Formats: sequence, C-alpha cells, structure tokens
Amino acid sequence: MSLSDLLHYLRIGGVTLASLLLASVVALGVAIERLIALWGVSERSRALGDTVHKHLLRGDITAARTATERSDAAVADIFLAGFDRLERTRGTGDGVESAVERERAQVGLRLRRNLWILATIGSLTPFVGLFGTVAGIMKSFKDLGLDVQAGGSGGSAAVMTGISEALVATAVGILVAVQAMAFYNYFQARLSRVLVELRLMGDEFAELLRERPMNGAPASASSPTAPAPVDASRSQPEA
Repeated sequence: MSLSDLLHYLRIGGVTLASLLLASVVALGVAIERLIALWGVSERSRALGDTVHKHLLRGDITAARTATERSDAAVADIFLAGFDRLERTRGTGDGVESAVERERAQVGLRLRRNLWILATIGSLTPFVGLFGTVAGIMKSFKDLGLDVQAGGSGGSAAVMTGISEALVATAVGILVAVQAMAFYNYFQARLSRVLVELRLMGDEFAELLRERPMNGAPASASSPTAPAPVDASRSQPEA
C-alpha cells in the first residue's frame, strides 16, 4: 500500500480513522514509558536485597538502612517502611510485616501505572473501527439511493468501493487492539514475576528484621543458684 493510498483512506475515514491512529500512538508511547520504568527493576532489587540481607545477618541495621536509602530499586521503599516501623516500635519489630506488605502494595500500584490505558485501547478500538465501518456503509447506501433518485444507474461499483473503504476502519481498529493487548499482556506477565520476587524479598526482610533485636540482645546472665537449705537435724552433734 502506497503513501497515496494511506492518505486516501485517512481522508475517507475521517475522525474515526484519525482516532484509531492516535490511539495506536498513545499505546506505543505507554509501552515505551513502561519499558523504561521497568528496565532492570528485578536486577536492582535483587542486588539491594542481597546487600541488606548480609548487613542484617551481621546485625548492622545502620549499614543496611544506609544502603537502602542510597538505592533507587523498587524494593528500597519496602525496606525503608520496615526500618521506619522498627524505629517507631523501639526495636521490638511489632507490625513490621504489616508495614512491609502495605508498602509492597503501593509499589505494585506504581509499577502498574498507565497499564489501564493499554487495556482500554485494546478493548475499545475494535468497536470504534466497527462504528466507522457501519457509518461508511450507511453513507455508501445513502449515496446509492440519491444516485437512483437522480436518475442514475444505481450500479453496485460505487457501493462496493464505499464498503471496501469503510472496512478499512475495522481493519485498523483490530490492528490497534492487537498492538495494545500484546503490550498489555507482556507487561502483566512481567509484573507478575516482579511482584512475586518483591513479596519474597519483603517476607525474608521482615523475618530478619524481627529476629535482629533478639539476635542482638545480650545474653541474659544465669541467676545464681540458691544455696540448698541446711538440714538442722544433721547440723546438730549427736548426743
């Protein structure tokens, strides 16, 4: 299909075809934005998780928090929520799991941002294209009727040409929907794997953080053994 044919169909399609092409551009833009946002998210999170894990095993919470604050990994916000909760509870670790889980949900929402646009485009563009086709067919039959009323032959050539041009809207709508849904399913599958990794790292982090105060607490001194009571009868000399 040449450029002149594309311009011809764009002129015939009007607002409907222009809307479909705009939706295709928007879907491509969202896909590029999400690719950039999710680039290396798993690798950075795993690297930070290993670093924090090593610090917590040594009992060095300060170093673990410093490494977390310096990182831009997605899991960093989850770790910081746990550290903040530990600080507020003065080292007892109560509610660390809840704080970590809440922040993990927030991170998941941020990672899924703008994906609803792809789902919306994928579900609506076929209907928009079908609407353009129906409108084009109606226009073709209307022109045929006017031609017959004007004394024309009312041949089917004009009708077939109009219908073929109208079907372009449906074809474009389907192509845009396929593009958007392909992007959407790809990101859904990728985010499902990322969110599982974040959940596992968050659970492991919460366990280490709750155990840290007990591991770091000084061992309790053994209480001195009380002297056994002296049997008074045995202490007295025999008569």
